[in-house]
Amino acid sequence: MKSKKRLEDQVVLIVGGGQIPGETIGNGRATALTFAREGAKIAVADIDMASAQETVQLIHDQGDKAFAIQGDISKENDCERFVSETLNCYGQLNILQNNVGIGPGNSGPIKITAKKWRHIIDINLTGMFLIIKYVLPIMQKQRSGVITNISSTISIAENTNVRGSAGDQNKGEGQIAYQVSKTGVNALTKSFAISQASYGIRINAILPGLMETPNAIETVIESSDITREALIRMRNEQVPLLRKQGTAWDVANAALFLASNEARFITGVLLPVDGGLSLKRG
Repeated sequence: MKSKKRLEDQVVLIVGGGQIPGETIGNGRATALTFAREGAKIAVADIDMASAQETVQLIHDQGDKAFAIQGDISKENDCERFVSETLNCYGQLNILQNNVGIGPGNSGPIKITAKKWRHIIDINLTGMFLIIKYVLPIMQKQRSGVITNISSTISIAENTNVRGSAGDQNKGEGQIAYQVSKTGVNALTKSFAISQASYGIRINAILPGLMETPNAIETVIESSDITREALIRMRNEQVPLLRKQGTAWDVANAALFLASNEARFITGVLLPVDGGLSLKRG
């Protein structure tokens, strides 16, 4: 007898399901492909429609269902539309995967502009709040649902997630707005988890560490003079587990577990996926 897939008959909205170009795969795309293989119907939302459609095509290529939606998570109308278009296409919405996140580049706390600060907070934190705001009424009505937010280990351990090659970036100073936004994601996750538990809605966060994804690698190479090989070597050396960065598939597999019925009694969890990096506190 054919075994049932872990997300069979589930509809998933993945916000940030595209990715910037790179040699590896990003968290959102890897999660979309993983969820689709497990039987879910996927709505891929992204600010870059071409990238979202690339993810959709990859899902179609493996014989699964998906469609793309273009929009900006920092705009409330777009967040509302992500939800309405998913419902119009599939008639239900069971799982929300919040994957969108941007970093501040090489700006330390003195150099970063107020405009850049607001932009990072709007994308990483306010946008996550807005999309959850429009998903919750649906999940409350059906008295079930799963929301998984992508945070970062920098939110719990200051010396993690080194992205660049020199100066204030290596000390974490270049990530001040990013760190604050991801710490806010953790608080948002726990607050919503307790307030929505009575509706049967589970809300958790994944905290990736040093991952070999386009967003982590390509953006640093573009903004510094470090080579790809040197950057990867520097990042690998900091990971306790086998001195090797993780990949987007590690995040996708953690997200699959949290979305599945195997995690039916888990909510409000901040789950590091980091090869032990967050253990290096101080």
